[in-house]
Order: sequence, then C-alpha cells, then structure tokens
Amino acid sequence: MSGKKKFFYGTLLFISVVALLFIVIPLLRLISLPPKTLVIKALKDKSALTSIGNSLLYSFITALLSLAFGVPLAFLLAKNTFGGFEKTVETLVDLPLAVPHTVAGIALLLVFGRRGIIGKLFYNGFGFKITGTGIAIVIAMMFVSLPYLVDAAKDGFKSVGKDLEKASLSLGASEFYTFFAIYIPLSIKSIETGFLLTWARAISEFGAVVILAYYPLTAPVKIYDAFTQYNLAVSVAIAAVLLIICLAIFLVLRTVINRK
Repeated sequence: MSGKKKFFYGTLLFISVVALLFIVIPLLRLISLPPKTLVIKALKDKSALTSIGNSLLYSFITALLSLAFGVPLAFLLAKNTFGGFEKTVETLVDLPLAVPHTVAGIALLLVFGRRGIIGKLFYNGFGFKITGTGIAIVIAMMFVSLPYLVDAAKDGFKSVGKDLEKASLSLGASEFYTFFAIYIPLSIKSIETGFLLTWARAISEFGAVVILAYYPLTAPVKIYDAFTQYNLAVSVAIAAVLLIICLAIFLVLRTVINRK
C-alpha cells in the first residue's frame, strides 16, 4: 500500500473512530454510572418496570402496524405507481423525520384529541377519549417511525429484478401471488431491517407521546417525569436498564437477520 493510500485510509479511520466514540462513550457512561443498588431498586419499582414494559409493548405493536400499512405503500412507491406525484408522496412519507416531534404531537392532538377531528367523533359517539390511552401512544409512535419501514422496504422492492415479475405473470400467476411469492421473499431482509428500525425508533419516542398521551407512562416519559421532580438518580437508573434491555433485544434480532 502506497504512502498516500495509507494516509487516506488512516484519515478516514481516525474520523470513524471519533464518530464511534461520540456514540459509545455516553452510552457506556450511562451504564456504568448507576450504583448496583439503585438499578436493583429501579427494577423493583413497579411503576418503572411498567413504563419499560409499556415502551416495549406499544413500540412492538407500532412496528407490526407499520408493517401492515408500510409494506403496501413501499411497494407502490417502488413500482412508481403514483406517476407524477411520486416525489410528492415520498416527501410526505419522510416528512415526520423532519418535523420536530413536539410539533408532531400538537398536530396529532388536533386530530385525535378530545376536540380533534377524529377524537371528537369517538368521544361524542362512544364516550371514548383517545388521549391518555395506549392507543394514543401507538398513534404517536407510528407517526414518527413509519417512514423507517417504508424507506427500507421500498429499497428492498426496488432491488428485485423486473424479469422475475414478468416471468411470474407470464406463467399465469396473479399479481397477489407474485407479490407474496416473489417480492416479499426477495425483499425480506430489507423489510426486517425496516421493522427493527421502526421498533427501535418507537421505543425511544418522547415528544409526540408526552403531548398526545403522557399516560400510561412509557420509559422515556417516566425518565422525564423523574427528572422534572429532581430525581436524576432514578432517571439514570431507569435509562440504564432500558438501554441494556434494548441492546440485548436488538443484538439478538440483528444476529438472527444477518444469519438468514
């Protein structure tokens, strides 16, 4: 390897190490900071465990719903079904990634709140208030995390050769059969990656959730709640426990996906 080439890759390596340390150091510090007794206390705290359980449960439901609604949308985008409106639809799909999540929460509140367009119908018709429920949490999580699944699945569908679709259709297979027998299996890794990213993003959501729901408490809201009550130690302990659980889950899922 020439001197210039070594210098080039050495420079990139140095920058990459700095970037990795920027991510890793705060997380390691978070895990190492809470005293063992404090973490145990947090694990014994029913409200803390409930909030962590809520985050894992509602985010998983969010990922499943995103799968159901996001995959069809991703397929249509990959097939350029929207014609001249393709870029507009893609922009709308990715818009939640650019909108501050407190803004997203306010926007959702105007739709699903007690006086919102949809929330008012549920409240007046069934006496059911969407805000302050698990449904509100899933709505908030899904709004901000759906783009991850759509974008990942879209890239997967685009990578499937058109000749395979033509061969399937020419042999008499239906569009539905071609979709489920050709496109889904060949794009499954991208879809699984999108599912994982969506789940991860939903777990960490705070801004939209705290405005639209607040209760039942998710882990990020519980951490914020403890922090505003000047209980930093509890916030740190819950954050550390949630981080360890999330790392374990996603390392296992990543390993399973990569082995396929």
